[in-house]
Amino acid sequence: MSGKFTVSITSAKNDPDKATVGFVVANAAVASGQETVVFLNVEGSFLAEKGYADEIHEEGFAPLKQLMDQFTEAGGIIWVCSPCYKKRGLSEDNLIEGATIVGGARLIEFLSQGAASITY
Repeated sequence: MSGKFTVSITSAKNDPDKATVGFVVANAAVASGQETVVFLNVEGSFLAEKGYADEIHEEGFAPLKQLMDQFTEAGGIIWVCSPCYKKRGLSEDNLIEGATIVGGARLIEFLSQGAASITY
């Protein structure tokens, strides 16, 4: 077992349930000692914009912003799909703290090290 885990999140306000559950699972992974990467892509890339997740709160879960903050505070890593971010006209100047814009090669490198992966 590699000790690495990836959560790919393709949703944001278009499906806040998926975005929220993705971060719930990511928090569980990082809490269990896995080196955990959340890869924000497609619509999920919006979550990397400061303030975007502040109003997302699915019933039965902690607010998304809180889940995201807990994840990074626990040592979780947030990567944002570069072409997805640019396609949506988002600015690197408005990137949330702890997030890094990466290309697909970086994700493939992490996955090739044996990381398990799940997508929301």
